[in-house]
Amino acid sequence: MIKLSRLNLKRLFCLALSAASIAAAPLEAKPLASPLEGRWDITVDRDGKPAPSWLEVRHSGTKTLVGQFTSFSGSARPIAEVQFADGKFKFEIPPQWERGDKNLTVEGTISGETLSGSMTTPEGKTYTWKGVRAPALRGKGTPAWGTPVKLTAGNEIKGWHAVGGENQWVAENGILRSPKSGANLITDQKFGDFKLHIEFRIPKGSNSGIYLRGRYEVQVTDSKGMEPALDQMGSVYGFIAPSEMVAKDAGEWNSYDITLIGRMLTLVANGKTVISNQEIPGITGGALDSNEGEPGPLYIQGDHGPVEYRNIVITPAK
Repeated sequence: MIKLSRLNLKRLFCLALSAASIAAAPLEAKPLASPLEGRWDITVDRDGKPAPSWLEVRHSGTKTLVGQFTSFSGSARPIAEVQFADGKFKFEIPPQWERGDKNLTVEGTISGETLSGSMTTPEGKTYTWKGVRAPALRGKGTPAWGTPVKLTAGNEIKGWHAVGGENQWVAENGILRSPKSGANLITDQKFGDFKLHIEFRIPKGSNSGIYLRGRYEVQVTDSKGMEPALDQMGSVYGFIAPSEMVAKDAGEWNSYDITLIGRMLTLVANGKTVISNQEIPGITGGALDSNEGEPGPLYIQGDHGPVEYRNIVITPAK
């Protein structure tokens, strides 16, 4: 039997008390890895014209910064590592749609709640840009809905204007038809939170998209028989894949019922909920702007092939 002196017993008691105190002490929240963490809405000066872009930075482990980046075209791309020191940062991304075999390189500095810097494309072109923290856009419950706005009717195109390229759109018996690639259509009116019903039909192999507030593209593709993916029908391009693929055969009419409140999206495709109240992180490639805190128009693509739309009804929040 081991005998302990009074001194050793006292020491053991103190050690046990100390260990119990440490175990009972609340864990302190770890600070962010850097002030660069978060989401940023970026505007690129592209030869004198503003082009929207987007950046998200987060930590992986205790020291490494990673994230994702949306350029002015293409989808959101993962960032393997963001180098950050003394208020300056840099990252590179392999090319996606751009020509050239070099990486897209983005450099910048942070000052409070703003960013600024430059990006060099795989083609070797360099542009300057500025960024601000993206708004949270957290909703306050289900809004009261206003009066529905019908955006397709008769043989006239009312409430829309064409942008980019030759205007090939025609209206026939309430159907907006784009028989070939050309201009895109944008509503004259802008919207904040809304519910949207829209029907579309595309021939085999064609492609289109519906931009919510002109910033978040919901894919319209010939996807019958495909697995759900970030770039197929029912997805938010590059960000959210649908839970299942419910596309009909090419040449048949499909429908979307979409509810957008803040960043939260619910999408019902052909009567089935394929996205249920999920957050859209940021703008998708091809967006009209990166001003996420502002209302924006409905914008449909006509530059990716033939497509038809009908029964477009948007119900804005009051």
